[in-house]
Amino acid sequence: MKKGKKVSIIGAGNVGATVAYSLAMKGVCHEIVLRDRNIDVARGKALDMSQAANAARMHTIVSVAEDASDMAGSDVVVITAGSPRKPGMSRDDLLMINAEITKEVVQDVKKHAPDAIIIMVSNPLDVMTYVALKVSGFPKERVVGMAGILDSARMAHFIHEKIGY
Repeated sequence: MKKGKKVSIIGAGNVGATVAYSLAMKGVCHEIVLRDRNIDVARGKALDMSQAANAARMHTIVSVAEDASDMAGSDVVVITAGSPRKPGMSRDDLLMINAEITKEVVQDVKKHAPDAIIIMVSNPLDVMTYVALKVSGFPKERVVGMAGILDSARMAHFIHEKIGY
């Protein structure tokens, strides 16, 4: 385990919790801080992960941010916060809602973790990454978007649907 490395995860829903759990189980950082608008959910997940990490002999500290200042000193901030796309909601609707959430979160990162690398996961990813880059003022090397194999699989599926191959 690398001592002294701190990762803050903003958004403790399914994606954020999965990222936190993976980091805790691999022991790649010393401390993980979860922040979510539903602090009780974040507390429960942090407790579960702390206990699981101990059982696996990984001594990663998993805590909950009571406020944005708790992300101070983070080396990396992973942003998964955002509204999910609901039935009938257009991509533009989602974009506007999540852009506001991203702006607020990134302003907190800029203030409390100005040396961190930002990893955006919130959708629509391309636009949220751009919003984070512009709001933070960080160099482009420190603001990245993370999409996974799911996006590639979806694209392959849509191509298959269209051309039948």
